[in-house]
Amino acid sequence: MADPQPARYDARQRIAPTFHDAVPGFQAGTDTPRAYLERCLETIAARESVVRAWVVLNEAGAREAADASTARWRAGHPLSAIDGMPIGIKDLIATRDMPTQMGCAAYRGHFPKHDAAMIQALRAAGAVILGKTVTTELGMSEPGPTTNPFHPGHTPGGSSSGSAAAVGAGMVPAAIGTQVGGSIIRPASYCGNVALKPTQGAINRGERQGLSQATAGVHANAAQDMWQVAIEIARRVGGDPGMPGLFGPATPPAAARPARLAVLQAEGWAMLDDAARGAFAEILAQLRAAGVEILERGDHPWIEAFERSIADARAMTNEICAFENLSTIRSLLAQSPEGVSERLRRRHAVGEGMDLERYRLRLLQREEARRHMAALAPLADALIAPASPGPAPAWAGDVPGQPLHPRPTGDIAYNAATSALGVPAVTVPLASVHGLPMGIQLIGQPHMDARTTALARWLLETLRPVMA
Repeated sequence: MADPQPARYDARQRIAPTFHDAVPGFQAGTDTPRAYLERCLETIAARESVVRAWVVLNEAGAREAADASTARWRAGHPLSAIDGMPIGIKDLIATRDMPTQMGCAAYRGHFPKHDAAMIQALRAAGAVILGKTVTTELGMSEPGPTTNPFHPGHTPGGSSSGSAAAVGAGMVPAAIGTQVGGSIIRPASYCGNVALKPTQGAINRGERQGLSQATAGVHANAAQDMWQVAIEIARRVGGDPGMPGLFGPATPPAAARPARLAVLQAEGWAMLDDAARGAFAEILAQLRAAGVEILERGDHPWIEAFERSIADARAMTNEICAFENLSTIRSLLAQSPEGVSERLRRRHAVGEGMDLERYRLRLLQREEARRHMAALAPLADALIAPASPGPAPAWAGDVPGQPLHPRPTGDIAYNAATSALGVPAVTVPLASVHGLPMGIQLIGQPHMDARTTALARWLLETLRPVMA
């Protein structure tokens, strides 16, 4: 079936399904969660053959949950503001009613039959767990089958490819993703999502505690839905063990204009082409016209010192994660040597080539970068940067007989630093470059997730989307 959506993305005309806008209809009795779910299923039926965002759908279970939600809304007793919201779950996260295969042949048929903490929280809030979305292999580099919802010849990003694409394609109003290097913010940029990569440990990861930079977050079509999903999880199961969890109000923060923003160049600056750089410059010009002061790299020595501290954040992140993954991948290779990709083997070799002293050096570097980030707090309300070094690159698969593509799901050059820093980042879909989405991101200080969301909401509600 041909994908009915146009290939060219126009950020100025994008209309995507949201959930908070449907709630008044539930309250008035003119709409129901079951009817909302059926609209989502219709979109999935129309688009899934091309987008391929889902590993498995639980339509029967979703309809049962939507019917129960409908009864609660009619009785005037919804469990939460997301009661009845259809949500996609990245297939790294355990669900009791669907397998968790993690995009890896070694885990084909794996069915833990329990809910991770965040899934428990979503069900307690009345959310409708619709299905599992495609992830790259173990959340790393080997792509899954998902295509970009605005052009099937381009990547949706990784590793939260299915979650970002399902939201971008209008299949669900929200989906859960995870990030270690750039796996929430980058695919959100490529697929036109609003997305929150929260402060490190702000949302309980359940059993997935092995990597020190791993975070769980939310893709959505509106800042209101994004925040509501995140806070409903945190209010019920908190953050990671030993972490205070997500701070912020029980309802979405109101839009707030920033007084001053500092531009983050990072490693991606040199990778922007003229169109992408021009789109970002136009957004900065709109901010200045709205009375927001913009600090550039050369405007203050602390900004320059911070940029120097993250100058090789990609390598730092890759080495930290590779070392932390050593025992897990060793065990997997021993149990199922044919069940992993060549990319995973090569990534594992990076970890095998490290020793404890190298890992300690990288951790020290990360702590130094975090100190430089903290020093910027008095200077600016947040940092602003592209969410990716341009729109989604073309991807048609590896070429037989040729070397493996080094970054088939895109580059983490604008995400590795913020992942290592453990700070909140929000993708704001404000640009269209070469006919595809390119997000802008706002980056806050630790535990300032609500404030960062409020600033992002102001950008969404105030600035004019840019075409380049």
